[in-house]
Amino acid sequence: MNAPITDREKALMGMGESRLRKEDARFIQGKGNYVDDIKLPGMVHMDIVRSPLAHARIKKINKEAALKVPGVIAVLTAEDLKPLKLHWMPTLAGDVAAVLADGKVHFQMQEVAVVIAEDRYAAADGVEAVEVEYEELPVVVDPFEALKPGAPVIREDLAGKTEGAHGKRNHHNHIFSWDAGDKEATDAAFASAPVTVTQDMYYPRVHPCPLETCGSVASFDPVRGELTTYITSQAPHVVRTVVSLLSGIPESKVRIISPDIGGGFGNKVGVYPGYVCSIVASIVLGRPVKWVEDRIENLSSTAFARDYHMTGELAATADGKILALRTNVVADHGAFDACADPTKFPAGLFHICSGSYDIKAAYCKVDGVYTNKAPGGVAYRCSFRVTEAVYLIERMVDVLAQKLNMDKAEIRAKNFIKKEQFPYTSAFGFEYDSGDYQTAMDKVLKAVDYKGLRAEQAKKRADPNCPTLMGIGLVTFTEIVGAGPSKICDILGIGMFDSCEIRVHPTGSAIARMGTISQGQGHQTTYAQIIATELGLPSEVIQVEEGDTSTAPYGLGTYGSRSTPVAGAAIALAARKIHAKAKKIAAHLLEVSEADLEWEIDRFKVKGNDGKFKTMKDIAWAAYNQAPPGLEPGLEAVHYYDPPNFTFPFGIYLCVVDIDKGTGETKIRRFYALDDCGTRINPMIIDGQIHGGLTEGYAVAMGQLLSFDKQGNIQGNSLMDYFLPTAVETPKWETDYTVTPSPHHPIGAKGVAESPHVGSIPTFTSAMVDAFAHLGVTHFNMPHTAYRVWQELKKNGVVTN
Repeated sequence: MNAPITDREKALMGMGESRLRKEDARFIQGKGNYVDDIKLPGMVHMDIVRSPLAHARIKKINKEAALKVPGVIAVLTAEDLKPLKLHWMPTLAGDVAAVLADGKVHFQMQEVAVVIAEDRYAAADGVEAVEVEYEELPVVVDPFEALKPGAPVIREDLAGKTEGAHGKRNHHNHIFSWDAGDKEATDAAFASAPVTVTQDMYYPRVHPCPLETCGSVASFDPVRGELTTYITSQAPHVVRTVVSLLSGIPESKVRIISPDIGGGFGNKVGVYPGYVCSIVASIVLGRPVKWVEDRIENLSSTAFARDYHMTGELAATADGKILALRTNVVADHGAFDACADPTKFPAGLFHICSGSYDIKAAYCKVDGVYTNKAPGGVAYRCSFRVTEAVYLIERMVDVLAQKLNMDKAEIRAKNFIKKEQFPYTSAFGFEYDSGDYQTAMDKVLKAVDYKGLRAEQAKKRADPNCPTLMGIGLVTFTEIVGAGPSKICDILGIGMFDSCEIRVHPTGSAIARMGTISQGQGHQTTYAQIIATELGLPSEVIQVEEGDTSTAPYGLGTYGSRSTPVAGAAIALAARKIHAKAKKIAAHLLEVSEADLEWEIDRFKVKGNDGKFKTMKDIAWAAYNQAPPGLEPGLEAVHYYDPPNFTFPFGIYLCVVDIDKGTGETKIRRFYALDDCGTRINPMIIDGQIHGGLTEGYAVAMGQLLSFDKQGNIQGNSLMDYFLPTAVETPKWETDYTVTPSPHHPIGAKGVAESPHVGSIPTFTSAMVDAFAHLGVTHFNMPHTAYRVWQELKKNGVVTN
């Protein structure tokens, strides 16, 4: 009981310890519980009829042959949903989307009908038997073509509407115009600037492609009028609210359960037609209905990411001091505006695009456009379009450096927000909480011998017989996470707070329930570590539960690196409520005043008397039988945390590439990633999250693309064509860190899981373009596949074959 402090601290396995993940024991034994593992009595299966065309009128749907397929129970179309007013549904972006195609299809693979059958095979056979007669319509997949006067009308349901959810619409395919910053001051800075640079760039459409596809099992109890749905959702409470609004079932009778989720990355935030149709089918049939999509469906119709056409401009002095930033974006949102962004920001947090730099004047404008593509842009492993914003500013700083013949590191250091400037208010109005960019930069440059790398590069460029081009990429990025303060962030009018409920049992173990839901982030481990440190209970005896709306307090879910910045704060503050009550009980037990006590690791002790103490385990027992007079028994608390500000993790990344001059094949020789996520809870999990984010960034930059032909046919929508790197292709990652705690967060944490994805993608492009910089190349678009790089080599005369 009186063990040394260090031993007691180690026994807790609290914050700062690299303890093994608690949840992995069941995963590595195949004991996870995913949606497709759910089997309920009387359960039937649903499959979806999807359009082969990108734009067409539906002349006729014939169900007869499908209904004759053995095992098929029902076929539902938009006409069947209309009496329930469920043929259209609201999107998270304030638009509406067809649940099942109503009169016409807007993109290839759109949901046209659903087939319910006794098993999945019969459902698939039924889908093949549904006969749909289409009348083809002109297709537009280019957002610039979509805005031309004679472009096909994509959304006929919006005909005549000049106002959208976010203001004026100036064209029948226009969704919104949104801007931020000071246009007048920015234009003035550009008018007088000694140096300006402009660069067009395209951030192509990609897909999060989680290991587990989307699915649901809906079970409606007609006797009780209760609906239970197992669903692959990153935000189960929001889904419950949406389902109640759509179905009319009281929210108190709707239960959403997100069991284990095999990856989300933003793809599982929204509400998909398959979810709605499985619920409707269960209500109509009175039986549980399961729907699980296949990989092609997932890549073709669930939420994509990016698809931003960006023009960046920088104004600067002759010696490289940035004076102003101006950017213009055309955002392709597909057929329905279903992006998962806070209500007030239709372009998400893209206005973080001033990055890590002290830029006095800035302005950005984004236009959203409808095209005949699948809808639902999400912040793929980033916080609401931050990846696009970081990509833009980091590419522009490289372009400016190249024009001024300045080194990448030098120009960045010249423009950094300085340590003493924090908290720093950007030209777009964001208050950056903390940072020390120069210290981080110095650490990276020293670790990789940056001067030596540049010398090696110069030597290779001087050698005409060198078989490779060497490129060095350097990126200094700041992310904005922890959505968010309810005063600026909400989804469907619900503020983006989060919550935690903790109950300490009489024997000193505890259970904590949160409004978040893990998709691989290790919540059961890190959340328990926070509580262990705050309450002095071993993390091993702290159970963490998420994902069941009937037991967890209301929360806005897990995406945009909200887990630690928002839920982690709720956990710490709930624990501190318990800590305060425990102190009262300890004072009562020790017969002293609270002022006479001090906290030490796992106990309250009397000041000046190390032998007189009560451990938290002692206090937990007493809370249920020896509570002080007037103090209610038990030891539990609930806290809802509405953050006062975002958090701003940052990083410095460096990449070295060697490009074969003959083939365009690229080798990633070295990738060094330094992150600052504030207080570090579990260094081992942090490294794992960084490795995962870097690998996804590598995939996006070097190979991923969802492209469409002129008829709107999606290309590369299977894993035969869509690049997912394996251990064979993935480079070796070197990780490092600095620590600048967030001053407004209860434990100083900022979040980290999305930063490596955000920062790595422009780093790869920076390295690839740098390899060609001596040839005058300032930019070329992703993905940097061998064939595309070979084309760049040929265009610049490096190869002639």
